[in-house]
Amino acid sequence: MNRAERIYRIDALLKEKPRSLEQLQAALEASRATVVRDLGYMRELMQAPIEYDRASNGYRYSEDGSRFELPGFWLNESELFALLASGQMLDQMQPGLLAPYIGPLRGRIRTLLAQSGHSAASVADSILLQPMATRTTHPERFGTVAGALLQGHPLAIAYHGRERNVATERVVHPQRLIRYRDNWYLAAHCERAAGLRIFSLDRIERAEPQPGPALRTEPKALDRFLGGSFGIFSGSAHAWAVLRFSPEASRWVADEAWHPDQIGQWQGDPQGGRYELQVPYSDPRELLRDILKFGPDVEVIAPAELRTLVAERLRAGAALYAEDSPLP
Repeated sequence: MNRAERIYRIDALLKEKPRSLEQLQAALEASRATVVRDLGYMRELMQAPIEYDRASNGYRYSEDGSRFELPGFWLNESELFALLASGQMLDQMQPGLLAPYIGPLRGRIRTLLAQSGHSAASVADSILLQPMATRTTHPERFGTVAGALLQGHPLAIAYHGRERNVATERVVHPQRLIRYRDNWYLAAHCERAAGLRIFSLDRIERAEPQPGPALRTEPKALDRFLGGSFGIFSGSAHAWAVLRFSPEASRWVADEAWHPDQIGQWQGDPQGGRYELQVPYSDPRELLRDILKFGPDVEVIAPAELRTLVAERLRAGAALYAEDSPLP
């Protein structure tokens, strides 16, 4: 019996008649210390009017106890801290995005923490996220998209994609919201494309719920679409990148997860050898950026097409810094 079950049981027992510690222990099949802690929790955090009755040598609700009801939402102290910390992290990921939805809940959590003698401000002061290259998502638009997803309705959207720099009107059937590299994306079945596509939420300029039920993609098919290849470019992988890192970079990369299906192995002694990483991909653009950030500390072993592409980009970058290259 967990704490929630015990407390609901204590509540029912005390509303019948006074109960001694021994009777509560027997009914809950719990130790004396556990029952005492539960009674204290109910008194301090739930404001339960529990009092000790000397005449019966037991615990009971006071005369006002008949009107007492257990709160519909309650957690233990560590769970309250965890939940408040989660809200703090959400705020730091995207300031103000979820404030209209979790604000009332946060206020109640702060009240419960204050009753237990702890400061909610200490949570905010103890957690810091450093988002990088975060793009702004309109809070109201986020709510519209999330609502359509959870309620199972299609969306009519105006979408201005970056790659083609063209605005289009589409009807999409939301499947899943994705938080990836400090930005929000929507995986949806697109009627225009007749298939699954991923949309960056910050590029959705307008979103309007449509009547009727949304088409649903079978979960396994959606998982294959989202997890089949490296990065946000989804779909079935058509190639595997084989990357070999310098001993210095290997010490970091060996502990990183680039893809759930990646294959990693040391070439030589892990203390001074090179780490070889294999990852599946369908579109090289994002993978290319991650490779290039390592500069000379990584070599593309295969496939030949990816190796050529990386070499071309490195040569083009080096040309910008050639001694005879004119400044703009």
